Amino acid sequence: MSIDLTALGRAARAAARQLARLSTEQKNSALHAIADALSAQHDSIMRANAEDLNAAKASGMNPALLDRLSLEGRLMSIANDVRSVAALPDPVGEVIEARTLPNGMHLERRRVPIGVLGVIYEARPNVTVDVSALALKAGNAVILRGGKETLNSNRALVNAIRGALEAHKLPAEAVQFIDSADRQYVAELLRLDRYVDMIIPRGGAALHEFCRQNSTIPVITGGIGICHLYVDASADQAASIEVIYNAKTQRPSVCNALDTLLVNSQIAADFLPRMAARLREGGVTFRADPRALRILNPTGDAPDVLPAGENDWDTEWLSLILGVRVVDTLDEALEHIAQHGTAHSDGILTNDAANAERFVQEVDSAAVYVNASTRFTDGGQFGLGAEVAVSTQKLHGRGPMGLRELTTYKWIVRGNYHVRA
Repeated sequence: MSIDLTALGRAARAAARQLARLSTEQKNSALHAIADALSAQHDSIMRANAEDLNAAKASGMNPALLDRLSLEGRLMSIANDVRSVAALPDPVGEVIEARTLPNGMHLERRRVPIGVLGVIYEARPNVTVDVSALALKAGNAVILRGGKETLNSNRALVNAIRGALEAHKLPAEAVQFIDSADRQYVAELLRLDRYVDMIIPRGGAALHEFCRQNSTIPVITGGIGICHLYVDASADQAASIEVIYNAKTQRPSVCNALDTLLVNSQIAADFLPRMAARLREGGVTFRADPRALRILNPTGDAPDVLPAGENDWDTEWLSLILGVRVVDTLDEALEHIAQHGTAHSDGILTNDAANAERFVQEVDSAAVYVNASTRFTDGGQFGLGAEVAVSTQKLHGRGPMGLRELTTYKWIVRGNYHVRA
């Protein structure tokens, strides 16, 4: 069946105009209705998700992506996240600044919806709900294009969302779904600039690059995280090991999970064996540089410690694999992150305030941590409710993109029949 993306875009644009004039109460009521619909349709949504999971397993999908695809034990939490978005302050209509000019004209800069978002993502059906909720609260319509692996799940979720909107006499067209795995529609969506105001890809590097090269619409990229922690010589070693354990094992398949550990050479001989023993409890295996290898696998017979390969420092593992490198100085750690990082989430474990401040100043990432796990880079954890993406760009939005990042502003000028001299 052919999909007319121009018709979808036109309908989304019309819906966005209606959303822009809704009150906060109307939007919140709709969000609660969506959360209730997800709960009420739990069984049918889970059946659809099971179809996707079974097909993905049969195709040989790796465990990390299977974990992202699964809604098992998560759907009620996703519904509660929608309620959390409803509880957030509404940014639309906020006056950012106001002033009166010498000629008597009054100016104000007011926060307004962006309009229509196009979101392209892969095997994460929770994105369908998170993006829809945030877009609606910020007064935006959205066109969703999920991956082929999650087609049944997304269809069931979108049906629940649109049904809730219709029940509240709001335009169901505010949430559009490209119900096809055909990649031609990705290319078409990227050129729908007459109707779509922003493209947000959530997936691997190949998807991001394709969008950057082919879109006639502004693109917000991010979500690819090669995340680092540097253990300074002054760090509390026992506490650092627990932070590393959390950053690597709490949910290894996500973009803010730890990929590379850098350890100062002054403490490496004592610290690395203790760290490895703890992380082995979580099933972690290691890719070590020569100096770390001599400490972690001195006899060469440890099957879970392998030499780091040529591309390992540039790999987002999305699994229970950790790269380990010994460095002599903070400078060396900073240089490694500059060369191999993706500007997502990087941190230092230290009791040296000067080293912490230098790390914060010099690491050019969307989220920089001092003595904390990288796993906190998340809209919910940052108090934003949910997120549409974690942007690693510098313009418009950076880091977890919540409600405010889904708005722009307009200048409103009030005069008394003023004319320019």
